[in-house]
Amino acid sequence: MLRQLSVREVVLIDRLDLAIEAGLAVLTGETGAGKSILLDALGLALGARGDAGLVRAGAAQATVAAAFEPAGDHPVFALLAGQGIDAGDGMVVLRRTLGRDGRSRAFVNDQPASVGLLRQAGALLVEVHGQHEAQGLLDAKSHRGVLDAFAGTDAALAATGRAWTARRDAAAAHTEAAAASERARADEAHLREACAELDALAPVAGEEATLAERRTMMQNAERLGEALAAAAENIDGDTGADASLAMAVRAIGRVAANAGGRLDEALGALGRAAAELAEAARALQSAAGDIDSDPRALERIEERLFALRAVARKHATPVDGLPATHARLAAALAAIDDGGSHLSLLARAAEAARSAWFAAAETLSAARSAAARRLDCEIAAELPPLRLDRAVFVTKVERLPEAQWGAEGFDRVNFLVATNPGVEPGPLERVASGGELARLMLALEVVLAGKGSAATLVFDEVDAGVGGATAAAVGERLAHLAAGAAGRQVLVVTHSPQVAALGSHHWRVSKEEQDGTALTRVLPLDPAAREEEIARMLSGAVITAEARAAARRLMPDAPQAAGRRRS
Repeated sequence: MLRQLSVREVVLIDRLDLAIEAGLAVLTGETGAGKSILLDALGLALGARGDAGLVRAGAAQATVAAAFEPAGDHPVFALLAGQGIDAGDGMVVLRRTLGRDGRSRAFVNDQPASVGLLRQAGALLVEVHGQHEAQGLLDAKSHRGVLDAFAGTDAALAATGRAWTARRDAAAAHTEAAAASERARADEAHLREACAELDALAPVAGEEATLAERRTMMQNAERLGEALAAAAENIDGDTGADASLAMAVRAIGRVAANAGGRLDEALGALGRAAAELAEAARALQSAAGDIDSDPRALERIEERLFALRAVARKHATPVDGLPATHARLAAALAAIDDGGSHLSLLARAAEAARSAWFAAAETLSAARSAAARRLDCEIAAELPPLRLDRAVFVTKVERLPEAQWGAEGFDRVNFLVATNPGVEPGPLERVASGGELARLMLALEVVLAGKGSAATLVFDEVDAGVGGATAAAVGERLAHLAAGAAGRQVLVVTHSPQVAALGSHHWRVSKEEQDGTALTRVLPLDPAAREEEIARMLSGAVITAEARAAARRLMPDAPQAAGRRRS
């Protein structure tokens, strides 16, 4: 909920820091004192359009900051996390600066943000219902979500979402297979020719490197042979290394016995050298045997290598990619040859997934329709005490065009109202007047208490044009919203003493002159000051003893106000 509102240099407000508690908070004051300025300032922090006229005369810029403390699972945290904004201490601070040139900057938890993000976060945290503007329930896009929350359709929504994903995937698999089959059939002759060519060629992975190596060796067979022969002669010839080594071993061997073991190490090294020399001779002999200088063998290798590379170029793939290309073409050919049975199988799977989704969407739609009837009945019961006894509220659930079906089903939900007999219900904001609209929103909020994400509700003159018992009913419903199990925080700007008397917190907004400049002040009222303010609202400029007594009668104790039975 909203914990603090700080305002600097906005119209008639030079400096204001307002700490706000839970419950029903009322703002009262004379007309023109600046109550609407306070709401305009809050609107800036919530992402409303900035107007340079809001900057106080003589100031360079206006600044508004609203600090919220949402519940730990509030969706605003997911929104901010998606933008890389940390809210580790559980607080969300929306701040906006507005320059005299009309340019503004937005911040969330002191990190620069777009005004759009500020607006998104604000819509999750606060619902504003007023004479001239509204958020939340007036947005038709939110109506389906509100009805789902009222109906408790979480399980049905989840099932519909899963079924939609399965339907989408199955349809995509069939579409892709059908397109592949169509492409294959359109070029079947070429496909068969290419597949036959690869069948005959039978490419093997890694073959290109092996052939290239053998080709290089055969191209240099004569030079390699000469080098190997020379090396062998130097090892095995009459004057080669092998003969010289043998002579050295014999010479040392004849005198080793007389050297007292000092020549043993040399003999061992000569023996190892002889063994290594023999191994080298065998390796040279083996290499010489591998050299094939047959021109016809070289020709066959080159023909194979060039054929592989030519076919690889034809299919725009490396030579080592030919086996995979061969397998793919063979599979496409097999799909043609099997008479489309695989495609038929995918088509049946797609249709089954569509039917499963449709059944889930039907179940969800039925739950919505039943909830819509309950919602209409509950709101109808709230309207007469709010002097809207001739109004008709209708929750319309209708099917969307198929192109708009999705994970949330196939329903469009709209809240409609008719405020006069014989008039067809229409959209809330188009049919109701300012005062009627605010009271309709109040009735909706009472019925839907706890169903939305916004823990702070703001009502601007929800009691406009009503008095007496109707004003008392408005006040009782506002107190019920603030004291209910949902724990909403309700801020209301009011001219009605019946509404003001039920507030758990009360601020008086006044205008004073300082150094020739008009300034708006907001003063929290203690019980005695509240009584005086409500008496003023009852009697006008001259506060009489009778007005004070009437004010005391209107002001029940806080527990009584919260628990008063709704009329």
